[in-house]
Amino acid sequence: MTVFELCNLVVLPFWLLMVLLPAWTVTRRLIASPWIVAPPAVLYLITLLPVATMILPEVVNPVQARIMGLLGTPTGTTLAWAHFVAFDLFVGRWIYLDARARGYSAWWVSPVLVLTLLVGPVGLLIYLAARTIVGGAPVAAEPA
Repeated sequence: MTVFELCNLVVLPFWLLMVLLPAWTVTRRLIASPWIVAPPAVLYLITLLPVATMILPEVVNPVQARIMGLLGTPTGTTLAWAHFVAFDLFVGRWIYLDARARGYSAWWVSPVLVLTLLVGPVGLLIYLAARTIVGGAPVAAEPA
């Protein structure tokens, strides 16, 4: 199994819990921890460390052609994918926690979570727009 494939496996259980079993006590307890994003972040770090001296100059001074070349490599693709799945899970977790705090129905939040898993920024935009329209009970403190 490759690191790329492992990235998918380490986040999928959390997405399944948030989408399919949002009210389950185990789901609420697991998703409450920001550490659920650690596995893909660790995979990112493990992939990054051996090539950090090559990657860091490119991200400090990004040039499209050089970034394209980097992303076109197995290591670059794995880094990008680990980055995507870690941050999409972080955003999905925030949506899940915010929606629960506001009392939103899982019937409309779950499809938004699926969109966030598949096309992260689109899911986030839809949630933010819906949250603005629907409103809901104010949250005392934004979930971490």
